Amino acid sequence: MVMSNGASASADKNIVDLSRSHRNKAVSKTVRATRERLQSTGRNASAFDRDVLAMHVNTVLQGALVTPFFVAIVTAVGLYINPTANLFGWALLALSVHAINILIARRASRIEITAADTAKWHRRLLIGQILIGVGWAVFALQDCASCSGDGYYFYQGMALLVAISISAMNSVMLRQGVLFGFLPLVATLLVTAFLSRHPLDIGMTAMAAIAVVFFHYISQRQYRSNLTLMSYQSEKDDLIAELEVAKSMSDEARRRAEDANLAKSRFLATMSHELRTPLNAILGFSEVMNSELLGPLSNPTYREYAADIHRSGEHLLNLINEILDLSRIEAGRYELNEEALSLLDIAEDCIGMVQLRASTKSIVIHEQFEPTLPQIWADEKAIRQVVLNLLSNAVKFTTQGGEITVKVGWTAGGGQYVAVKDNGPGIPEEEIPVVLSAFGQGSIAIKSAEQGTGLGLPIVQAILAKHDGQFVLRSKLREGTEAIAILPATRILQSLPAVEDTAPVERRRKTFA
Repeated sequence: MVMSNGASASADKNIVDLSRSHRNKAVSKTVRATRERLQSTGRNASAFDRDVLAMHVNTVLQGALVTPFFVAIVTAVGLYINPTANLFGWALLALSVHAINILIARRASRIEITAADTAKWHRRLLIGQILIGVGWAVFALQDCASCSGDGYYFYQGMALLVAISISAMNSVMLRQGVLFGFLPLVATLLVTAFLSRHPLDIGMTAMAAIAVVFFHYISQRQYRSNLTLMSYQSEKDDLIAELEVAKSMSDEARRRAEDANLAKSRFLATMSHELRTPLNAILGFSEVMNSELLGPLSNPTYREYAADIHRSGEHLLNLINEILDLSRIEAGRYELNEEALSLLDIAEDCIGMVQLRASTKSIVIHEQFEPTLPQIWADEKAIRQVVLNLLSNAVKFTTQGGEITVKVGWTAGGGQYVAVKDNGPGIPEEEIPVVLSAFGQGSIAIKSAEQGTGLGLPIVQAILAKHDGQFVLRSKLREGTEAIAILPATRILQSLPAVEDTAPVERRRKTFA
């Protein structure tokens, strides 16, 4: 016998009410508020002024050698084109201005810039950029009277374009740095073109102005992109901090839950022993008194009291057993002793066990069994408890003279099921989640039947979940209830076909190289 292959959904070892919403309102509210803040957060530059200045200072210090190297190249090329040009004075001025900017950046990097000082340091760095622009304005005033052709204009134009691009790359994180830094250069070129009216001066002025506007636009785009990234980084840091706080709270709650669960387990273990010991005496003595083994009771009221004591003791013992079973299942300590068994035989035995109680209420039990069902691989005690719980509930909640139908057969997926249907008062649809929870009972069922523990169906759910099965409860008010216990196809045992006789394989002779 082997177990048939089939897909089955894995079930949790704990009892889970899938029809009830288990949502933490506080967590949901926090997540919703965080999502709304992420979607509506404005890109406020003032919130990142210190970070922006720190990034600009870092960029200036990292590119400190670029400007001196470029000034040296421009000076060397200019002297090669015009040996009589006075470029050494300009180079000294440009290097001095660059040194001033480096000193300002170093001073800013060594101190902690507060929120009140950001505007002051921004002005200082912006003044440094203006001084750099003044230096390049002086370079634009250099002239070559002995040069023939337009080579010197081309040399100056290329040098100014490269200078504007280098300054734009270094001043991305400084607001209006490119625009204010090269306003002196554009103003100088504009005055020169106005005075000379030379087409090349006018062209150079237009080229420089367009370059400044273009690089200013590019730097502003990059500046806004960096602000957006910084905003996202800030939001991510806030979320990480919130997650860390939530994780610490969750760990603390889990630790407390584990301590409470351990205390509950110890309490149940202690109370089960302390309650079972006197209960055994109560049940034994009340049964002796009720059956009058040691002599007749002269007062019939005493005999009724003894019967009531015995019934109450049995009810309390059943309650203790069910609580302990549910606790073991929830703690994951409910072990299955699986073996091959017949679901038809178990259903018949359980019907026989409740037949006497059903007869006292004139309840008729109908059987609808599919013949020749194969055996299943399951825990016999657990499956018997499932069927008994369903039958006991049906008998308990079915009115006088009612009917119960027990079905055992195949499921559409190749598994087997046990269905118990009665024509009792039924359960309102909104109360089904309550009935499926621990200690839960329907309002109409409580009024129309004897009190129960409310643990029968949760135990059924848990046992079926341990077997990878399902439990379905269907009920309509005043039309009855149908409880279905489903075992998956992976629990069905099938016989393998006989192996056909085949010709024996001839023995091969060994060969050696």
